[in-house]
Amino acid sequence: MVQHSTGPLAGLLVADFSRILAGPYATMLLADLGAQVIKVESPGGDDTRTWMPPTRDGVSTYYLGINRNKRSIALDLKNPDDLTAAQELARRADVLIENFRPGGLARFGLDYDTVTAGNEKVVYASISGFGTGAGADFPGYDLMVQAISGLMSLTGAPDGPPYRAGISVFDVMAGLHASIGILAALHHRTTTGRGQHVEVNLLSSALSGLVNHSSGYVAGGTVPFRMGNAHPSLFPYEPLPTADGELIVIAGNDGQFRKLCQVLDLPGLPDDPRFGRNQDRTANREQLRPLLVERLAKRTKDEWFRDLLAAGVPCAPINTIDGGVALAQELGLDPVVAVGDVPGVRNPITFSDTPARYELPPPGLDEHGEEIRAWLKS
Repeated sequence: MVQHSTGPLAGLLVADFSRILAGPYATMLLADLGAQVIKVESPGGDDTRTWMPPTRDGVSTYYLGINRNKRSIALDLKNPDDLTAAQELARRADVLIENFRPGGLARFGLDYDTVTAGNEKVVYASISGFGTGAGADFPGYDLMVQAISGLMSLTGAPDGPPYRAGISVFDVMAGLHASIGILAALHHRTTTGRGQHVEVNLLSSALSGLVNHSSGYVAGGTVPFRMGNAHPSLFPYEPLPTADGELIVIAGNDGQFRKLCQVLDLPGLPDDPRFGRNQDRTANREQLRPLLVERLAKRTKDEWFRDLLAAGVPCAPINTIDGGVALAQELGLDPVVAVGDVPGVRNPITFSDTPARYELPPPGLDEHGEEIRAWLKS
């Protein structure tokens, strides 16, 4: 099996034993950058093949969104011939990534210790929900982690129920962390000749990804609470009403607040001791908000968006997904790429010399099985 791709990771073979979201997202990013990814699926296929609607030509768009640039082989690890193929793939791989429950691959001889006995250069990446200790038996679903980590306690109206984020945010974070760990381990391998075990779990990714909130508790002893769309440490940093709808308005520093006041024709506010510094604006937000809202009510959100942005004040309309894609296109970011006849979202990383590739559409189940089996026997 010959790889013709280019990219910064060209020449690397990734054995992808992961499924659902975190692992497949990580391996798609690696595949976009040139790695040859072989997606190992059970005979029933990756669960996301059945997660629908929405669909495109009868195929789950959830699956399509995280599996381009891969080849698929269906292997039943309880079948001796299929298990032999899986073990041979692991022996040849530069990277193996899996998200079985901790220890789940040991009975197949595909655990870290067994694989590295025959392939000491492999970078073996494991993604779990809650690590390999006391949480090893916990199922690793993003919604569980959103609840357990505290994210849901921060999401929603102050007097309403907690909410999940609109995406599986910690699966995505864990996939990104896994990619970073794999790349770091590959660099280490270039200097030592040895691979290593890279472990990522959703809860640790969540606590890292909660950044200022988790730091506020760990370093400051403060347990944060739901504030709707407000920010605990900045004001304004939230939607504010205009004549025809809400507009996100941000003053990330004192200079931006001064510019905001100039556009709103409120020149005295920056010199008011209640509002001159960020910490003062945050402490006195209930006095400042009505002053801003009164001025914003005089014009439409589009008019304010144009003028505030021109003055260097961060602001944004609240779009649906189609609006976000349209604006990215308008800004020249070319957010949509064609992979065969399947549209996809462009890899967000731009390289000056080794651009991302979009060569293979998301594979059908076992689409490349015959080719891969022949190669593994060669």
